[in-house]
Amino acid sequence: MFVEIVPNLVTTIIPVYNRSSLLREAVESVLSQTYPHFEVVIVNDGSTDDTLILAESLSRQFRDRIRVVSQSNAGPGAARERGRGLARGEYIQYLDSDDLLLETKFEIQVEGLKRHPNAVLAYGKTRAYRIGHKPDDKASRRTAEEFEFIFPRFLIERGWHSVTPLYRRAVCDEIGEWSNYRQEEDWEYDCRVGTLNRPLQYCDEYIADHRHHDGERLCHAWRTDAEALRDRVRAHISILHSAYAAGIRSDAPEMKNFIRRLFALARLCGRSDLRNESRRLLRLAEKGAVERLGEYRMYRLMANLVGWRRAAVFFESFPGNIGFFDLRRNARG
Repeated sequence: MFVEIVPNLVTTIIPVYNRSSLLREAVESVLSQTYPHFEVVIVNDGSTDDTLILAESLSRQFRDRIRVVSQSNAGPGAARERGRGLARGEYIQYLDSDDLLLETKFEIQVEGLKRHPNAVLAYGKTRAYRIGHKPDDKASRRTAEEFEFIFPRFLIERGWHSVTPLYRRAVCDEIGEWSNYRQEEDWEYDCRVGTLNRPLQYCDEYIADHRHHDGERLCHAWRTDAEALRDRVRAHISILHSAYAAGIRSDAPEMKNFIRRLFALARLCGRSDLRNESRRLLRLAEKGAVERLGEYRMYRLMANLVGWRRAAVFFESFPGNIGFFDLRRNARG
């Protein structure tokens, strides 16, 4: 489907599933922008509560600003991709339904991208706090740090939240579709941006809020759901390939750290009876290792002798290993 791109327009894409209580606040944070040229695309991802009713009500109230589309539940990546296909803006903002934009976000970041035409995206300081608590001006993740490129920094963790960046539409088109992974799809997406080896534009101001709450969060599903864990594996493998495509060497400190995390994830898969995934991750760890190769080979030998689950439990008892749940630090949603 051909979509005519409107210069200077910012398209905000809001994927939402069963969050009617939070959706209105997210939308209002867009409507409150000091930058006047924006539209909102709400993608209802198969909600079973009154989310769609609220979304359509907002669309009727702001016909010139808000569009709503529904699909069967397919996860946040697929929902964002559905919205991207409808976006008319020169710039793209992805906004999760539990997060908020500060009112000058678009004004600051569009101006920054205009001043730096080579930049793929603009990012800035983002607060993180629990809903119901008063936010303080403390930057979350690495959003108070200025770094020129996505790699190698993003091999440690995703440096920002989904609400933080404002992307050029042309860059989103260049890297292609969002994956349908239900885990770490946002980290994987940004790492594909990193393969372009083009600079970022840093705005040294607070521009957004990432909000914690007690509601269901898909990013935690990998702890108990085998298919979610498989998606986590797929995302990690894609991130590794993106890093290599960006020219990151195996002896870079960030790459060595990521290889160790692949080994930790391999053990977690082994303990969860995902043997094929564990084998694949271990092969990649061995191939990329510039240290601890003997440890990885010993683990493979033990897994072949006593089984992948037993090998994982045994190795986890050694001090100095990255624990299974330390993997949470990689890319939280």
